Amino acid sequence: METKVNLRRNFLAFGATAAVAAIAALTAGSALAQAVYPSRPISLVVPFAAGGPTDVVARTLGQFMSKTLGQPVVVENKLGAGGTVAANYVSKAAPDGYTLLIHHNGMATSTALYRKLPYNPLTDFEYISQAVDVPMTLLARKDFPANNFQEFAAYVKSHQATMNLGNAGLGAVSQLCGMMLERSMGVKLTSVPFSGTAPAMNALLGGQIDILCDQTTQTIPQIKGGGVKFYGVTTRNRIKALPDAPTLSEQGLKDFEVIVWHGIYAPKGTPKAVVDKVNAAVRAALKEPDVLKRMAELGAEIAPDSKLSPEGLQTWLKAEIDRWGPIIKAGGTYAD
Repeated sequence: METKVNLRRNFLAFGATAAVAAIAALTAGSALAQAVYPSRPISLVVPFAAGGPTDVVARTLGQFMSKTLGQPVVVENKLGAGGTVAANYVSKAAPDGYTLLIHHNGMATSTALYRKLPYNPLTDFEYISQAVDVPMTLLARKDFPANNFQEFAAYVKSHQATMNLGNAGLGAVSQLCGMMLERSMGVKLTSVPFSGTAPAMNALLGGQIDILCDQTTQTIPQIKGGGVKFYGVTTRNRIKALPDAPTLSEQGLKDFEVIVWHGIYAPKGTPKAVVDKVNAAVRAALKEPDVLKRMAELGAEIAPDSKLSPEGLQTWLKAEIDRWGPIIKAGGTYAD
């Protein structure tokens, strides 16, 4: 009887030891996997079309992030529903650092624009970093009667019933800028949505719409080429790409500010060590002379250091959700 008891004790002790060893092996394996990250190409998901502003930013960053990470960063375009298709895809991807998302203001505005959002921007992602901020510009068709912003404001107020305002579609920053413009000027214009920034700009150049608020990545060539009327930038301070252009705020629209900001995210549960590696790669890319040159050509500006940490992006996202929610709801624009 004693022999059987001893055998049972030895068996249990062996089992416990084996279990501990297995757990230790799994833990060591997980730590090793994180230590060697990345060991294969990384997908950087862009919610918009190839060649668009966010895509250009993503490809520029990805090229130089690869130098730090030692693996290719491959841009993957997943279009649809104002960026929510891509964000939902990444939110449900494996939290291993091999599927990342770069998204603009739509990450914040989606909570107000969409009644049935399949993810929560505040709880379903790990925050990595912001990257670059892109100013917006206020434009009108070339033959628009106003030659400066004061004339523009007067004309719009007196002709608002017959004027239209183009944008790049639901959730686009051009739509948000237009809503902010209407709110700040106390006017209501007819909204004309397009399927992207290029069609909206083509409509403005063709005189099919009156006004367009769009980012410098798209508008600088048209401004410098004289193809549009230009009334100012939407930043708090003047920008390097258009140093002589006044801001809308200094011309009478107090505190008017709309910028296109880009954040990089990973699925919730991605290990901190992986997040830190990607964050370091983003920071390194943003210091590359070629990146700085390309961003300057686009009128984009590197995000301040306070926004380059995961905590900085999280804080900014929450503030943007709180800022835009009431404006969007007051405008009555929703999608299912």
